[in-house]
Amino acid sequence: MRSQTTVGTAVLAAVSALTLAACSTTAPMVQGGDAPAAGGQGAGELSEYYEQAVDWRDCGSLECASVTVPIDYATPDGDTLDLALNRLVPAGGADRSVLVNPGGPGGSGLELVESARGYFGTDLLGGAAIVGFDPRGVGESSGIHCYSDARLDEWYTTEYDLETDDGWDAMVAAQEDYGQACLENNPELLGHVDTVSAARDLDIIRAVLGHESLDYLGFSYGTFLGATYAELFPDRVGRFVLDGAIDPALTYAEMTIGQAAGFETAYRAYLADCLEGGQCPFNGDVDRAYQRTIDLLEELADSPADTGDPKRPATDADLISAIVVALYSTQSWPLLSQAIGGLLDSGDGATIKWLSDFSLERDEDGHYPEDQGAFTAINCLDFPVTSDREEIETAAEAAVDASALFGPYLGYGELSCTTWPIEATGTRAPIAAAGTPPIVVIGTTRDPATPYAWAEALAEELESGVFLGYDGDGHTAYGNGSCIDPLVEDFLLHGTVPADGTVC
Repeated sequence: MRSQTTVGTAVLAAVSALTLAACSTTAPMVQGGDAPAAGGQGAGELSEYYEQAVDWRDCGSLECASVTVPIDYATPDGDTLDLALNRLVPAGGADRSVLVNPGGPGGSGLELVESARGYFGTDLLGGAAIVGFDPRGVGESSGIHCYSDARLDEWYTTEYDLETDDGWDAMVAAQEDYGQACLENNPELLGHVDTVSAARDLDIIRAVLGHESLDYLGFSYGTFLGATYAELFPDRVGRFVLDGAIDPALTYAEMTIGQAAGFETAYRAYLADCLEGGQCPFNGDVDRAYQRTIDLLEELADSPADTGDPKRPATDADLISAIVVALYSTQSWPLLSQAIGGLLDSGDGATIKWLSDFSLERDEDGHYPEDQGAFTAINCLDFPVTSDREEIETAAEAAVDASALFGPYLGYGELSCTTWPIEATGTRAPIAAAGTPPIVVIGTTRDPATPYAWAEALAEELESGVFLGYDGDGHTAYGNGSCIDPLVEDFLLHGTVPADGTVC
């Protein structure tokens, strides 16, 4: 039977990371006029970045470009970094640009815009240019790469019994080795992928797009990035929507405990829906199905399931990862039922393993993303953590109290940052962003990764926060065809501020 303190890096990464040859042109900005004069934040040593000319080129049905920013804003005359951008421009042009971020940290804005036609509403697509970017250290913006594919396979399948001193020391040593590999492969950038630096990048992007204020739609971690920008540049905030919000005042441990409770709520909602349908792998009531899931995890810990590849059986960690990734969208619930059904009916773990690989972005050829290290690199700069074993163990126990199912797998996440080779630069505190226009903050009642209470807290902390609630399932609300969609688009396109406290 699996101990509650037997932890593997695969689940920590999968759960935490959840939380996507043309001719060059010199097309003008999207009907945004000339860039603002280099005053205020654009003055002095940064003026060359704020005033740079950007060449947009055709890349399929989109336009692509790059924007140069300093790696270290404290030494703007030092090394630089090129950020990759793309945008989808309406056929008739547009007066507005909406910058989007999908979350993560480590999510690709380029990929989000590539799928924009299937995600954003027709009114928004017809009324604004949708602009995506890969933040520093992510994707095509010098993605943080640490381990080879082979080492990642080993890294993700090693477990440590943290009840023992040997197991604890082994995991700490493994985390230290991983951090050193990240530093060796990314020596110039690793210390400068924090959210404050990324938010300063947003202001340069705003300027080169030719807008005096920034319109922004951020999801999940993207809400923290947006709130940070609003705190730094309140007079540059335009129409901001923060969906699936993170409470910036929470510590790493508090966020872990909150997510354990969030996944608990979401999984029980899935089970209730499953049991009401006709093809559910469970029977009985929700409590019975929940306990059967715990039993199944213990069975897989003792005897992993066959997947067709004897070198890669499906473990309890794979099942948790599969459940976690499926809870992000109700469209994935039938696949989760099919995967669990395969285990229960015939011991077939193939679909569970596929979902687990999907959560880690491992493709069928065994390749991981080149920027696999971005999530940890960003988080470890943003979150000061303790290295005190007793404190970490206490927080892990609180996660178990929040969820008997998810808590044992979510605890101990702080260990990924306790030996990080660069000291955290971020602080955890409420963000007020005094002096901004209204900022719309959205929470979903049964959001697994960013609990509803976090959005309520951020809306309260922001001096101009406007809260919208969606009574639904899945991670984030906009783009799912819900009642939230028209409210968001009316705000972004026309500035119509929804009534604070609206829940639909």
